[in-house]
Amino acid sequence: MATRSVRAATPLDVPAARRDGQDVPRRAGTLVLASSVVVLFLASANAPSPLYQTYESAWHAGALIGTIAFATYAVAVIGGLLWLDRLSERFGRRTVLVAAIGGQVIALAMFALAGSFVPIVIGRALQGLASGAALGNLSALMIESDQEYGPIASAASPGTGSGLGALLSGLLIQFVPGPTHTIYLVLGWILLAQGVLVLRLVPDTARQPVPALSFRPRVAVPRQARAAFLGCAPVVFVVWGLSGFYAALSPALFRALAPSASGWQSALPLFLLVGTGTVMTVALRHVGGRAVAVVGLLMTLAGLGVTVAALALGSAGLYLAASVIAGMGFGPGFQGPVRMVTASVSDRDRPALMAAVFVVAYLGLGVVAIVPGALTSAGIPLTRVAAGLALVLAVLSAAALATVVPATRIPATRKGESDAA
Repeated sequence: MATRSVRAATPLDVPAARRDGQDVPRRAGTLVLASSVVVLFLASANAPSPLYQTYESAWHAGALIGTIAFATYAVAVIGGLLWLDRLSERFGRRTVLVAAIGGQVIALAMFALAGSFVPIVIGRALQGLASGAALGNLSALMIESDQEYGPIASAASPGTGSGLGALLSGLLIQFVPGPTHTIYLVLGWILLAQGVLVLRLVPDTARQPVPALSFRPRVAVPRQARAAFLGCAPVVFVVWGLSGFYAALSPALFRALAPSASGWQSALPLFLLVGTGTVMTVALRHVGGRAVAVVGLLMTLAGLGVTVAALALGSAGLYLAASVIAGMGFGPGFQGPVRMVTASVSDRDRPALMAAVFVVAYLGLGVVAIVPGALTSAGIPLTRVAAGLALVLAVLSAAALATVVPATRIPATRKGESDAA
């Protein structure tokens, strides 16, 4: 895969020579805001998941259509990361983030008004493009705001949003009238408020004369980060494949194991996965990046093993336990690579590098999310599909572990430093 360095702009509001002296409250506010926007983007992306079975029943669609809608989002995110990563150079970071938030709000409005799967799929594509344009910039903004906690927030925010979106959607389905409308309206209003805060708090970036038609597909990995990126890519692919497994299968799978489960209960496995992942991300914040990645892969393997056992025994309780164990792998399995690949790059190269990391992440999520719908539509029982995918992910986890373990250094890292690959 060809790589090239992308020159990112520096904030206009704060001269480069004085950025380290920027007041702490403003930096903290920017970090919290950027993290919360990522959380809402991912919550919006996962809010439809508990509703797909409702849509399929109401619109007389097959299981594959929900998978197509999910996969459309993943593909669109990758497209946004590849094609739209230079928008901030031409228009400024703040403008791009506000436009991306606007795209998310429009997509949520389409979901709320949908009478068929057509606006759902179109809205998913719009969501993906908006996320692709914003995620690299938001991750870079978090890391620039705080060198210690920024990488932690960048790793924890996507999973937090995924879990909260699914759980909130499940709760509203169960207890609030208009389940196919309310969740989207709630998220939409919060995103609008965030857009106002972005205009007030996020420093803009210098704009360059990038030709309007020059946005070509590319993934930029700076030379000094290439070894770390190549070593971490399999880890990122596996742990996000794990999240795709849960996002695509867990609501229907939990109902298969516990037929009387309510809507919010079917969202528990994904919530437990990413919630535990977030806790582990914070708990391991001072441990070296490679060691964190190894912990993530080991716990991912353990969680997948317990998942297979839960499916064999038909135990919903054991499946929830597997979700917690797998979550102990999901958080570190993304946090470790993020810290490793960003350790040696400058602020100007970081947005393009984080975009490359997210391309790998969404490839893993998309591939694993697409497979279940195709196989179940072909008549294969859901539990067999889930067990097969769990075994495949376990093999991939073991292979990724083999690439990380030989170079692992165990000593703890101080104040957010990461061991370079």
